[in-house]
Amino acid sequence: MTLPRSLALLLAALVAGALGAGCGLGPGESSEGEVRLTVTRDYGADRILEASREDPRETETVLSVLDREAEIKTRYGGGFIQAIDGIEGSLAGGRTFDWFFYVNGIESEIGAADAAVAGGDMVWWDHHDWTEVMRVPAVVGSWPEPFRQASSGSERVAVRVECAGPEAPCRIAEDALADAGVSSTVVGFGDDVPGKSLRLVVGEWSAVSGDDTVGLIDRGPESSGVFARPGSNGFQLLDERGQPAGEAGGLVAATRNGEGPPTWLVTGMSPAGVTAAAELLDAETLRDRYAVATSEGIEVPLPVAGDAP
Repeated sequence: MTLPRSLALLLAALVAGALGAGCGLGPGESSEGEVRLTVTRDYGADRILEASREDPRETETVLSVLDREAEIKTRYGGGFIQAIDGIEGSLAGGRTFDWFFYVNGIESEIGAADAAVAGGDMVWWDHHDWTEVMRVPAVVGSWPEPFRQASSGSERVAVRVECAGPEAPCRIAEDALADAGVSSTVVGFGDDVPGKSLRLVVGEWSAVSGDDTVGLIDRGPESSGVFARPGSNGFQLLDERGQPAGEAGGLVAATRNGEGPPTWLVTGMSPAGVTAAAELLDAETLRDRYAVATSEGIEVPLPVAGDAP
């Protein structure tokens, strides 16, 4: 007997739904934990939106999480963001402005529609001028990520504090990680194998600058993504155009060399500068920051906006 077409279509839909529910073809299982979303502009200077979602489905992406919380416009086939809540990528006055996103403090190398998220991830979107500096591979603004590795989708690696001396700021850094729920090991500077662990390098600039990844800072923000470079009297702080905008004695920054894990740096031009930098390692100070310098007890977000000390 031949079924009427309408009944056949209905039965087919029911079977497909049952198969999808049983074989993972539907929305997928949930991953345990909370996805946190932050949206800012001008290198984190202005926070536009913050939201969270519990136990996201395994099919969730950076784009779908954002789309649920904000009005968006996409381009290039829907995988890339053009505008969030009316703030658009643009070319104005010879300057180029666009949206960039980071997952657990690391700049994504794929589009938002292809970047999966899981419970525990921290997703940060920022709209900024990238005319001179095309990419910032790692940021400090999602502390305690990437060290906490709370994402249920991540493969855990060891966390090491590489201490180039003095010892006190190394212990401050270790304690800051512990307070954030991160177990770490303090080792001598250079004892670790780059690419095999998450590194937090602590020490005076003169002692750590020879490291291949740390040394990217010496080459300027075009290479490191850090809006500071060492000078004769301290770190020369830079604005978003890469122009000098002040000096500081201590610096907390992150950068990345190739496809390996990011390297964080807590440094200064003197032992006091290293200690002052280590004391910046907390969520309140680092949140939504690309990097942070310290000058005579004053915290300076980087890149510098407006007048600097």
